[in-house]
Amino acid sequence: MSSIELKQQQIATTMRLAPVIPVVVIDDVRAAVPMARALVAGGIPTIEVTLRTPAALEAIRAIAAEVEGAVVGCGTALTARDLQAALQAGARFAVSPGTSPRLLDAADDSELPLLPGVATASEAMALLERGYRHLKFFPAVPAGGFKLLGAWASPLPQIRFCPTGGISLSSAPDFLALPNVLCVGGSWLTPADKLAAGDWAGVELLAREAAGLRRAD
Repeated sequence: MSSIELKQQQIATTMRLAPVIPVVVIDDVRAAVPMARALVAGGIPTIEVTLRTPAALEAIRAIAAEVEGAVVGCGTALTARDLQAALQAGARFAVSPGTSPRLLDAADDSELPLLPGVATASEAMALLERGYRHLKFFPAVPAGGFKLLGAWASPLPQIRFCPTGGISLSSAPDFLALPNVLCVGGSWLTPADKLAAGDWAGVELLAREAAGLRRAD
């Protein structure tokens, strides 16, 4: 098995852990561990911490070290440096909003499995040529929503997606009903107001609702 095949297998396993991957923006690293524990308690073990704030890498490090059952990864991975820093912090996967030749070359050389983002069929085909069969569809709703993604199922049957961007608890079932969707990404599980208030019971409740969603498979 090639390196890309092994890493894609790892991504597939991660995508199947729960129907929703929370997309988290952490401003205060002190919120990382209790937030992650609340998500895991609610049945959502996979957590994407976006590299959009100075606290992100420390948050990944803390979750990886202290939260049993959590599978933490980094989001908004744009460069080789992002992949290396996330790997060193303890991330087990990386997610990118799109791709570039340099990022894909860096991913080839990295131990960290990458879930790369696409918004068009042509982008998906280009990644399929490089061995990627598990992709992020982003931004899901603005790019065409579940109808566009469903239209790709027949011509691109090899690919499975994690649509992310504009998805809510109420719209997630439309995506999860598709045969080419393994999970969705969403920021609604960890809203900024609940993180700021330390409302971990509220986060756990949102996680339980999300964990109860059903996939086509």
